[in-house]
Amino acid sequence: MSVPVCVPPIRRKRQGEEGTQLELDLDFMQKTFLLVWQGAGVTLALTALSLVLAAPIAFCFAVLRVRGHRVGGTIARFYVSFVRGTPLVLQILLLYSLLPSLLNLLVKAAGSSFNVFEAVDPFWYAVFIFTLNTVALLTEAFRSALLAIPKGQLEAGAVCGLSEAETYLHVILPQALVVALPSIANITVNLIKGTSLAFLMTVKDIMAVGKIAASYGYNYIEAYLDVFVVYLILCTIVQLLFAAAERRVGAFR
Repeated sequence: MSVPVCVPPIRRKRQGEEGTQLELDLDFMQKTFLLVWQGAGVTLALTALSLVLAAPIAFCFAVLRVRGHRVGGTIARFYVSFVRGTPLVLQILLLYSLLPSLLNLLVKAAGSSFNVFEAVDPFWYAVFIFTLNTVALLTEAFRSALLAIPKGQLEAGAVCGLSEAETYLHVILPQALVVALPSIANITVNLIKGTSLAFLMTVKDIMAVGKIAASYGYNYIEAYLDVFVVYLILCTIVQLLFAAAERRVGAFR
């Protein structure tokens, strides 16, 4: 037999009746802003390491695709399609769940007592995952840049007595970086914002610090406003730096 549940009638606000006002805790926002700003170092380190580690791999993938290498080009094309076709949050959840377990299994199989779960900082898992994601994005940026460079550059390098590797290093790569700079700027800004998902791996970045600070007094609006401002400042600075770099290298186009 079902027990009737008494639901109180919904009271509608009459016209002219004073409603609740949103009041922000400015003292909390000021203190939290300083805490959140400290998390910017982790965010920038995660972004920089991911870009530095991903760039050489992405350039090699781009060269393989541009040159039409049968095996390497196919692998690079499949990799880029796979990474770009899956949500970043899903990549994080899958890899962060599987990677430590696989590493621990390999360590145990080797007869070591090394505990992967306790010894490896989650920050490095985040670097690994964001690097894998950034490789796919930079590959397309470098491929577009390489296609914009005349094919005669390789022949000119051979005439000058340079090997193919030296031609790519001293002739093709500098020009490709100039052409790809706007795309790299866009990828960097998106990567900074994308690292906000690192809190899923218990990394104390900007977003994680904001969420932790808000959880004590349920000041989520104030904390998220602080996070919003910090991300806006960082992304604006990065865009200004890349804009200055584009103006500086514009003469080499």
